[in-house]
Amino acid sequence: MIDFFLNAYSNVSMTHIVLEFIVFVFGILSVWYARQENIWVYPTGLIATIISTYLLYNAGYLGDMMINGYFSIMSIYGWYKWTRKVKDSDTMPITRTNSKEKLIGIVLFFATIFVVFEIYYLFDYEINTDNYIDIIASGIFFTGMWYMANKKIENWTLWIIGDLIVTPLYAYRGLGMLSLQYLIFTILAVSAYLEWRKILRKSDLQL
Repeated sequence: MIDFFLNAYSNVSMTHIVLEFIVFVFGILSVWYARQENIWVYPTGLIATIISTYLLYNAGYLGDMMINGYFSIMSIYGWYKWTRKVKDSDTMPITRTNSKEKLIGIVLFFATIFVVFEIYYLFDYEINTDNYIDIIASGIFFTGMWYMANKKIENWTLWIIGDLIVTPLYAYRGLGMLSLQYLIFTILAVSAYLEWRKILRKSDLQL
């Protein structure tokens, strides 16, 4: 197990290792803050996604690069949405998606898959089996991030599914630290879903 993590970094620069470790720490912090419905989810997430975009661009993983670039943009949007006053003093509550929002999610999922395919085609990258999995995960994560920015509890369902997909994918690619990170993300996402569901049920009882 130790060799699995160390061998992947045997020919990697110290700068890359440090940057990936920063992504590891701040990525986990971001999910932890999201679980607590804490606004620090966004500044910590921005640090992780901006660095990840750079690292993944250098590695040639376009689907992952695009999704982290999108995460950076949506983190700014979510930061604004979470701090904006909904009425006079209340901030945005946790809610479930309605029919319109479910439809938007489906459109986002398929639009993302189409766009990522086009990017691979335009840059003349060969699409291997793992890239197809990556592309599907990108669609799931794109939709999940939009739901999170709008505090929809379904975002956690999508994060769990996406994390379960990419954890073995990164292990297959030899990216041990990222694989471990997404395994931790999966555990935190399950915990966060249960926490948000508890808050949502309490809110429903007060109506």
